[in-house]
Amino acid sequence: MAEPVLEARGVIKRYGHVLALDGADFSALPGEVVALIGDNGAGKSTLVKVLAGAIRPDGGEVLVDGAPVHLAGPLDARGHGIEAVYQDLALAPDLDAAANLHLGRELYLIPFLRVLDRRAMRDRAIAAFADLGIELPDVGAPVATLSGGQRQSVAVARAVAFASRIIFMDEPTAALGVVQRGRVLETMRRVRDRGVSVVLVSHNMPEVLAVADRIEVLRMGRRVAAFTASRTSVEELVGAMTGALEMGNGAGSGGAQ
Repeated sequence: MAEPVLEARGVIKRYGHVLALDGADFSALPGEVVALIGDNGAGKSTLVKVLAGAIRPDGGEVLVDGAPVHLAGPLDARGHGIEAVYQDLALAPDLDAAANLHLGRELYLIPFLRVLDRRAMRDRAIAAFADLGIELPDVGAPVATLSGGQRQSVAVARAVAFASRIIFMDEPTAALGVVQRGRVLETMRRVRDRGVSVVLVSHNMPEVLAVADRIEVLRMGRRVAAFTASRTSVEELVGAMTGALEMGNGAGSGGAQ
C-alpha cells in the first residue's frame, strides 16, 4: 500500500471533561476519495479540524508524506497543500465568484498600493471552473445570487485551485438537490483523477459507496473500522458505526485495510 499523504496517529482532543478524540487514527492515500463516517458525536468534525489545522490536538501526531508536522493553523496547513470545504462554505456573499476564489490570495497589479488585478483573477477563475466542469451563469455576479449547488461549486473550486495534496469536504451535499448532488460527486472524482486526495465526511451512505475508494469509520473518538468501498455494504457500515458489528484491531471484514 502507498504511503499516506496525510495521517493521524493516536490523536487526542479534549474539551474540558469531554474527550472528543480518544487516540484517533486516520489515513488518506494519494489520489483517492476516502470517506470518513460515524454517528453524531463520533469525532469526525473534530478530527477534520485537527488535520486541517483549525484546532490543535492534545496528543498524538499528524504526518504529511510520512513526516510528523505541527499545524499551527489553517494557513500552515495550506502551506502543506491541505484545503478544507466546511458546511458553511466560508464565502463572501457580496463578492463575485472570481473574488471568492481568491479570498486571502488576491492578485495585484500594484502590490504595495493593493490595486487588484481583477482581469487576471477573473481569467484564472474561469479556467478553474472550466477545468472542473463547473458552469456558472456569470462569474461576475455576487455569490449571493447563485444557487446552493453553484455556491458549493465555487467553494470546491477555490480549494481545488490551491490544494496540492488533499481536500476535506464536510457534508458537501447536505443541502443540495439530486442534480446538484450528482455534480458535486462528479467534481470529487475529477479532483481525485488529478492526483489530489479527497476526504469526504458524510452521513449519506449510498453517496459514500458511490464515490469513495475507501471508508474509515469513527466511533466514540476512535477509528473502529476501515473498508474498501467496493467490498462493503450500507448494512456493514451502519453496523460498524453503531457498534452492532464488532471489529478486531480496528479493521472491518469487508475488504478492510
